[in-house]
Amino acid sequence: MSRPIQITTPLREFKSHEEAVRAVAVFPDQRRMVTASEDMTLHLWDLKTGVVLKKRWHHNGVGRLAVSRDGQLIASGDEGGEVMVWHGETSELLTQPINAHSESIFSLDFIPDGTVLATGSWDGMTKLWDTETWQQQGDPIRCDNAVNCIRYSPSGQLLAIATRNNVEIYNPSSRECVASFKAHTSWNSSLAWTPDGTRLLTSGGNADPTVREWDALSWQQVGIPWTGHTSYIHAIAVNPAGTLVASASDDNYVRLWRLSDRRTIATFNHKSPAACVTFSIDGKHILSGGCDNMISEWILTIMTARIACLDGDLSTAEKLLTQDINTDAYNHTSYAHRSFVLSRQHDCDHALQDAIRSISIQPSLIGYISKGIALCGTGHIQGARAAFDIASTYTHQDSETIHFLLLIKAIALFSADQHEEANLLLKELTTGCPNTDTRACLVVQAYLRVQLGTKALNDTRYNEAADHFTAAINFDAFSSKSDIHEIYEDLVVLFGWNLKSLWLTAHQKCCHALLRAGKLQDAVKSYQHMMFSSDKYTKADCLDWSNGKSGVLMSRRLHFSPALHSAFTEECGTLCSTNGDAALAASKYDKAIDLYSAAIDLDSASDVIFAKRSKAKLSRMLWEDALLDALKVIELNSSSPIGYQLTHAALHGAQRYDEAIEAFKIMLSKLDNSSEAEIRDLRQQYVCPSEVEEAIQRAIWIELEYTPLRLLNTSTGLLCDRAAQINAFKTSPEYKGFLSSTTKHSDLRTECIKDVVATYFRCILLSHRWDETEALLHDIQDKDVRELNGLGGIVKLQSFCKVARDAGYYWAWMDTCCIDKKSNTELQESINSMFIWYHHSALTIVYLSDVPPSSKSGALAKSEWNRRGWTFQEFLASKVILFYQKDWSLYLNDRSSNHKESPAIMKELTDATGIDARALTYFCPGMSDARQRLQWASMRVTTRQEDIAYSLFGIFKVRLPVDYGENKEFALGRLLQDIVAQSGDITALNWVGQSSEFNSCLPADISSYNTPPHTLPSLSEDQIQTAISSLRKNPVVEGLASTLYDRLDDTSAARFANRRLHLPCITFRVTDISLSYGLSQETRYEVKADGLHDLLITTQEPIVQFSRTRPTQQTFVLVRPWDRYHLLELPDVANVPEVGDDTESEEDYWTPPSSPSDESPSRSLEMVDLASPELRLLVRLGRPFSAFLLARQRGREYKRVASDRDIIAQVKDVASVRDLMDIRTIEIL
Repeated sequence: MSRPIQITTPLREFKSHEEAVRAVAVFPDQRRMVTASEDMTLHLWDLKTGVVLKKRWHHNGVGRLAVSRDGQLIASGDEGGEVMVWHGETSELLTQPINAHSESIFSLDFIPDGTVLATGSWDGMTKLWDTETWQQQGDPIRCDNAVNCIRYSPSGQLLAIATRNNVEIYNPSSRECVASFKAHTSWNSSLAWTPDGTRLLTSGGNADPTVREWDALSWQQVGIPWTGHTSYIHAIAVNPAGTLVASASDDNYVRLWRLSDRRTIATFNHKSPAACVTFSIDGKHILSGGCDNMISEWILTIMTARIACLDGDLSTAEKLLTQDINTDAYNHTSYAHRSFVLSRQHDCDHALQDAIRSISIQPSLIGYISKGIALCGTGHIQGARAAFDIASTYTHQDSETIHFLLLIKAIALFSADQHEEANLLLKELTTGCPNTDTRACLVVQAYLRVQLGTKALNDTRYNEAADHFTAAINFDAFSSKSDIHEIYEDLVVLFGWNLKSLWLTAHQKCCHALLRAGKLQDAVKSYQHMMFSSDKYTKADCLDWSNGKSGVLMSRRLHFSPALHSAFTEECGTLCSTNGDAALAASKYDKAIDLYSAAIDLDSASDVIFAKRSKAKLSRMLWEDALLDALKVIELNSSSPIGYQLTHAALHGAQRYDEAIEAFKIMLSKLDNSSEAEIRDLRQQYVCPSEVEEAIQRAIWIELEYTPLRLLNTSTGLLCDRAAQINAFKTSPEYKGFLSSTTKHSDLRTECIKDVVATYFRCILLSHRWDETEALLHDIQDKDVRELNGLGGIVKLQSFCKVARDAGYYWAWMDTCCIDKKSNTELQESINSMFIWYHHSALTIVYLSDVPPSSKSGALAKSEWNRRGWTFQEFLASKVILFYQKDWSLYLNDRSSNHKESPAIMKELTDATGIDARALTYFCPGMSDARQRLQWASMRVTTRQEDIAYSLFGIFKVRLPVDYGENKEFALGRLLQDIVAQSGDITALNWVGQSSEFNSCLPADISSYNTPPHTLPSLSEDQIQTAISSLRKNPVVEGLASTLYDRLDDTSAARFANRRLHLPCITFRVTDISLSYGLSQETRYEVKADGLHDLLITTQEPIVQFSRTRPTQQTFVLVRPWDRYHLLELPDVANVPEVGDDTESEEDYWTPPSSPSDESPSRSLEMVDLASPELRLLVRLGRPFSAFLLARQRGREYKRVASDRDIIAQVKDVASVRDLMDIRTIEIL
């Protein structure tokens, strides 16, 4: 379809040359032509008679020639490099032959004013010659390779040179190369300028036989290459009007191109390769020559007539074709084309005569097609069918040609009111010919449907019309940007179809038909589809139509009056607005937007419509679009606060918070200054931004209370103090976004503010073992850590910050560089707050520098991190932890969010530390289970000896002064003293090892707690009741037991004062200590004490106080430290916060899930005999116990005699209550 017209017979042939014709030029007078040939001659022809007027000879084959614009000069160049110049009128030689080049001359051209001749040769040079003196002007232009073609621009200001490799553009006056580009993949063969000088055309050789178009300003290629030729293109020419281009090729064809769309509209078939081509001065003929040794003249009448048909100028087309017929009465093609034109003019009788004449001259496909169309026009359907059937015999069985013929037949039958037959034929073509142009069938069906719809619309059959138009649109054969007018150009020529406006016509008439049929919603949808699918040019036409601005021309084309346009706009506008309100109320935002947009497009817009559409767009988070609508509301009604309210919402959504806040302030001022009381009352629900700022500031201070003093900003790499942290927040999108979003008093909720602040200040802390090259405060102060040289600890710091940043945290803290250790105040605060900081961190990252990548389970347990003192506190305090290996990959590749919830990792840590997984996971700081916690820490080590105590401050929830240099015994002593003093829990006194200088009842080293305290199997309740029953047999015992109970109940808890321990205890006087030796290396001491069984103290090392070299004269006692809470079976209150305690509450920590096996206190109390607590106490006192051996000092104080084994004692006879009555508080140094 729309294939190029193929012309094989020229109008005339100019024969005289004996060899190939290489060049042709026409004189401005239109009377003469000059040709050059390889036969070494130039021939001057009379164009009217075709006679050779004169011949001129060269010494070699003549390859190129040029004629000056005024026709006064002829220049020719030959294969020997010689140039000869002839007079244009007399053809006499004007000068001696010029030896211009050393190799063949391949191109010549005169500058437009005729003063310079340019010559180009295969010697790679272009030379300029003065046409007065015929002397060379200046130096030659040396090109990069052989010159194939040269052409002056129409103004003469540029000279284009085509070489084998490139196209070069020069300023001929200055010889400056202004541009150079590789136009074709190889061999740039020819050049031609458009008459206006805005485009340069180039052609290529065998490897790239295309024509390309170049912009003369940017020298960029315009459009895609023109394809069609299959071999070397020798020459290209542009017609005087600048609308057509001709190209001559070795493929035996001259192609005629339309410059506007770069399409081939005709081909002229030579019998041999074509080497040259030009247009006649009037542009009506093409002259071409080549290896057939002649010039062929081709007439362009049919092409010109075709263009006139496309433009609807049928009278011109008829006139041109008539002229052609008058010139050649046997031109069957012209008769057939004139038949088409006459059929379009509804002069079917004369059209039939022309068709019959065409067939009589030469039966052909085009002849029978014209006959079939003409017969349909005259109503002779049977004859038309026969004509189309005969036409099929001239298709050479080409499927594409057959398909197009059947399409023409269907259209012709339809035009003859044979609708059913035409539609059936089209249906069969669509479904039965899958390899043909299905789109063509759809285009034809759509066009025919539009014709039927138009007829129904004119007859007021609106539903039927709407169905036809809808069907046309649904064929999906075209769009507003469709090129079907060009693709199916033959249909335009044959039937005068307006395919350009087919899409627009179908949609607009469909809208009108639906509106008239009462299908308003469908009309709106159709209109919206039309607008959505339109390109910018078509949309402008749609708007003009819908607003009634299309005028008479549009109305006539669409067959209804301008008044109906206005009705469509008004009705649809009202419908869009009403339905838009309903859609918005139903949260159908896209539908609402579409409906409001349609109303606006229909010119039914007001500030109210824009406001509604803005609200719908806000709901769809189309912030920028919503903002435009909001600004439009302000433009239309600047006094209303609604526009500013919507502007604020849109700017807030677009995260343009500063602008949003300003818009909100303007809205508040509009409310305050409104003349309407009802609007002023609305102001009461809004809150000023300053109030929000104050509330956020309060939340910030609360949040930062449990955060390290200095933090690393992972976004900037800078270390920030409190002021910098707060400033970073206040300049952040999070802060501005919240400030912008908090507009009403109902928004000003503490929980909401707290969440925003807490989320921003989420902090990630590092737990790690210090190395020798750690980054310190002075290394990073006022520096971007990301830019520091990555060595040692800096690499660790940078990697940590990257992990934090990648995880979405703004803040990170690392103990090596985020504390000013030169400030005693800051150091003191940091150590005492360390546990709280880790506990409140959003995440703690544990970096295991000694665990290599891809380690297996067990590597964590072996890590040095698992033996350090500070890391113990950091792990217990943290709620969320992730372990990273040496290369900063996750340990065991465990990608869960919290490794404290990883069964595999927690089992490994439980096995390594001996601490129950639940205790590790749900640890709560405080004094309870002090002895067990000390045992957990007993094998931990620290670099600074005092740190073994300082690292436990948070675990026991104490705050004590930090005094580096005091030594570990005093540091540990102060901690243990505080534990006992605050809680009264004396289990911390249960240890083995060396006594501390701080107090003899405290150990010198934390490792003394490593040995678990001695425990005996507890008595069952049955055993206790049996023992009570036995004691009750002695009434005296029961009375004494009551006295003992009261005395013990009145004792106070253990306490410390000035390093002296005041320990309530039951005392047993030692009567004898003797040394004995066993078979092993151990030392044994036999000890006798009043009321106790003799006991044996066994130690690895001798007890100094009992050495033979220091005979003792001291008084010794064995004591049972009194713990009233346990022995009296009272609740453990060791860890209950005191009233007024300003530290964190227990609720700040996790509570482990209860175990089904746990018995509640109430359940336990139900099982005991609460009526006999005294006897129960007595039974308990009869059990073995851990005793302290104390030595009396001169000041009546005591010191504990340390042992590396537990001293286990037992009362001889629990019934002898008087032995238990020595109850006192002993002062121990």
